[in-house]
Amino acid sequence: QLRSQLVEVAGNFHFAPGRSFTQSHVHVHDYSILTEKLSSIFHYFINFLAFGDHYPGFTNPLDNLKVNVEELSHMYTYYVKIVPTTYVKLNGSVLHTNQFSVTKYIKPTALSGGHEGLPGIFFNYDINPIMVWIKENDKSFIQFITNLCAIVGGIFTVSSLIDSLIYHSSKVVLEKLEAGKLS
Repeated sequence: QLRSQLVEVAGNFHFAPGRSFTQSHVHVHDYSILTEKLSSIFHYFINFLAFGDHYPGFTNPLDNLKVNVEELSHMYTYYVKIVPTTYVKLNGSVLHTNQFSVTKYIKPTALSGGHEGLPGIFFNYDINPIMVWIKENDKSFIQFITNLCAIVGGIFTVSSLIDSLIYHSSKVVLEKLEAGKLS
């Protein structure tokens, strides 16, 4: 399990093969130690990815994501838009967290690296300038009765429309049968 604290600015993090180091102020990976056989199978599993605490109804788009590929020579880039979220519970307690959306992009790369990109899993995240505010509220008994009456009224309306349609259709068919227009 990996836990990391992100600064509230746009950024990225990644998982790539090989040994990482800095060269001329640039982050690079040396994966020349990988053999043909080792680089022919590549898979990853994201059990749970979150950018804050869990709240009721919370779903993450990348939870339980499993990817199996035949070749390591692909760059999997996830563009993540993080939305700050304030969740207010019924008891008045406030939870400041984040929710997010994801766009996935897969790009083939050369195992030699270079300008084509580096094989691995990359997450580029950006924090939205807007905030979502969610407040729990319970329905009163009067709201429940109102909703129940609306449902029952809708059922009666639809059933009366169907009844009227069947009645008028059968009436037209019977009139045509009596007039001899239908065989």
